[in-house]
Amino acid sequence: METEQVSTLFELTQTLNLTRMLGFFFGMVFLVVMVKVIQFWSDHLYKRFPLRRLLLLQVFTTLSFMLYIFGTIGLLYSTFRPTNEMLIAFGGTAAVAFGFAIKDFIGSLVAGLILLFDRPFQVGDRVSFEGVYGEIKSIGLRAVRLVTLDDNIVTIPNNKFITEKVASANAGELNMMVETFFYINLLEDFEKVRTLIYEVICTSRFCYLNKPILITAKEEEVARQLALKVAVKAYVLDVKFEKAFETDIVIRVQKAFHEHQIQRPTPHSPKLD
Repeated sequence: METEQVSTLFELTQTLNLTRMLGFFFGMVFLVVMVKVIQFWSDHLYKRFPLRRLLLLQVFTTLSFMLYIFGTIGLLYSTFRPTNEMLIAFGGTAAVAFGFAIKDFIGSLVAGLILLFDRPFQVGDRVSFEGVYGEIKSIGLRAVRLVTLDDNIVTIPNNKFITEKVASANAGELNMMVETFFYINLLEDFEKVRTLIYEVICTSRFCYLNKPILITAKEEEVARQLALKVAVKAYVLDVKFEKAFETDIVIRVQKAFHEHQIQRPTPHSPKLD
């Protein structure tokens, strides 16, 4: 056993001599220079073909990545000429490292299958997750892609949805509840206000009338003043019109309040002690 260990150590020492180490170092320098040259030419191509910028970026990024991987492997093999025993040992170490590297990927893959069958949400749903709100664009093997209302794409690993809370606004349906708030003076007639708001919602072209419209009120503090907070819950006929529906309600209700002289909270409203 000791003889085999000494033999292996001797082979390793012979492999890692100064000349081969220098050869590997200069080979890596050459790889880095090659990648820099590719990036230099890619910058020129981006400017020359701006409409193809994203495609060129993907191509050159993949090319650089592959050059680093296969170039490094080729340098290691051609420079150090490892024996079969060393290749087996290196392969085992690489397999363990690769297993740790893809651990999260495997977890996300299993979570993706759970999402596929459990269906807490589906493509097209409006969901809220960890402060991010938007529409589910795709459910992949590794991650869910969500498009926010300002048109940003957020990629979230599948396993996050297994351990964290996620709220679905429409649960697979086109229609979705939209909640809007208004503040009025405490002395105003709430029944009159409710009638005005109800008429505005019913006549909105975005409203889904097959589901109920709910209008409630409660007292609330607004800038150290007591006011009546009116909560309006109605359904939009398609989730893509969510913000258009909300805007339509707010603008037309404000106009109705102005026409009927509905007062908003003012410094002359009843004050809190």
